[in-house]
Formats: sequence, structure tokens, C-alpha cells
Amino acid sequence: MPDYGYFLSCEEHAPAALVEQARMAEQAGFSSLWISDHFHPWNDAQGQSPFVWSVIGALSEATSLPVETAVTCPTVRLHPAVTAQAAATAAVQTGGRFRLGVGSGEALNEHILGHRWPQAAVRLEMLEEAVQIMRQLFTGREVSHHGKHYTVENARLYTVPAKPVPIDVSGFGPAATELAGRIGDGFVTMAPDGEAVERFRRSSRGTKPAMGGLKVCWSTDREAAVRTAHRLWANEQLPGELPQILPTPRHFEQAVTLVTPERVAEHVPCGDDPEAHLAAINAYTAVGFDTVCINQIGPDQQGFFDFYRTKVLPQLPG
Repeated sequence: MPDYGYFLSCEEHAPAALVEQARMAEQAGFSSLWISDHFHPWNDAQGQSPFVWSVIGALSEATSLPVETAVTCPTVRLHPAVTAQAAATAAVQTGGRFRLGVGSGEALNEHILGHRWPQAAVRLEMLEEAVQIMRQLFTGREVSHHGKHYTVENARLYTVPAKPVPIDVSGFGPAATELAGRIGDGFVTMAPDGEAVERFRRSSRGTKPAMGGLKVCWSTDREAAVRTAHRLWANEQLPGELPQILPTPRHFEQAVTLVTPERVAEHVPCGDDPEAHLAAINAYTAVGFDTVCINQIGPDQQGFFDFYRTKVLPQLPG
């Protein structure tokens, strides 16, 4: 049966609010948590961006739900060896209930140290090497690695979970999706793309899980919800590779002037009609996703959780 999780947005909320949302998600009946990992928000209106690993430590004490980063880039801003240490500690803190979601990243977060932002094919090559290094370190053995992109010398993680941390790989195009199938323990994406799930499954030659993220905006006033979704998350509707190459929130604010509220309303369930929310979730499960993680856009988190607890989650198979 599908799993329905809650997607914590570090771009919108401060650490204490994220921890409280995790508690509310567990009380409402969600069965897992995703949490975003950014250095910057996509735009200044979102307004936050705490260090995800500190928040995960707090989550481990506040909830018993499994936690996954959606997603961490272990290639530029953080070296894969440092990412592996953070992930291993998170797995120990959560009693083995942590999965590391990884992706090839965006310039928005990764260019901040002044490094050149590579082309997509190079970023995927770096990601594959990073995953290889992290898997070696999760064994708890000493690792030395001299590769094309990374060097590791005499590194050993002393705090490791009983089992290696599962690594799920994000994909938004054919090359990344096939890489996810080849090197990942699961697949992460943000659209109900059945073709991508099929491509992932062909590449993985197995039954690894496919996990999708969905943004919604609950409100008793649908038009107000559309305005909120457009103000905070119009960037989700930018096409192609643009979200991977724009370097600052200011550039995203310029780009989203081309995104209309009507376009956002077409892609984001807004308002308090349970059928609209159910249809959006079922679009994922109908094409083979094993997990759907839902994020409420905007400040009315309590209203959203009450709505999902009473009107949405009871109608979903599971």
C-alpha cells in the first residue's frame, strides 16, 4: 500500500516551526517525513533556510516518523565525506529511520563557495562518485579514495547505524532518472510522471521504491490559496533546467514574473475541496509511486493538518 508523508519546507519555516509541524503530521496520521535541504530559499517571500542537519537532530527527539532529506546535494557545497558523516549521525539519532535523498543540486545553493557550476552531465558524474564514497564510509571502515572529482584520505566514520543509510536519488530528466535506477536505493521526484517511474524501474531492474513530492495550498478561500501559492511557490512552474542554473533568489523573483496565478492554480491543488486533493495524490499512486509526500504552502499548517486528518487521509488506500 502507498505511504503518505509530510514534506517539511525549510524554505518557508524556522526550525521550531518545522519541529512542531512534524509533531502535527504524526498526530494527523502521516507516516513519514521529507525535509528540504537548501542554503537559500527560492525567493525572499519564502524567507527561511535553516541548516537541515540541526533540524533533523531535533526531529529525532520530537517524532517517531521516518525522516528523509529531499534532497541533499553531496557534491559541491558539502563534500561527500562530510555528507556521509551527517547522514550516518542522523540515522543513529533516528534509530535507523533515516534515508538520505540526494540530487545533483542547483546553483542557487551550491555556487556560494565560488566554485564553477558544472554542466548537467558533469553534475551527474560527480553525484555518482559521491554516492560511491558515501556507501564506502557507511561501512565504518577506513576509506581512501582518489577519483576524478573527489579525494578522501584515511577517513573513517565511528558513529554509524547498524545498517547502511539508504540513498535515494532525485531525477527530473531521463539521464538523472536512469542514474537513480542504477545507483540509488529509491527514486525521488516532484511530478506524477509515470514515464519516469517506468524508466527508473527499467534501469533498476527491481522493485526499488519511487517517491513523489506534491505541493498543495489548503484554505477555506480558494482564491486566497491561489494567491498564496503563487506568491510563495511560482518558481515550481519554471520550465526545464532553469531552476538548476539561476544563482540567487533575486533571479528567481525576476523569472517568476512570467508565471501567472492561473498556471499555478492548474498545477497546485488549492482550497478545501477534498476531491481536488485526493485526485492530485491519486495521480501519483496510479502511475506506480510508492510514497507521496505532501507539503502545505503557507502559514495555515494547523488548518491543513485538521483537513487531512479528517477529510483526506481516511479516504486514501493504506
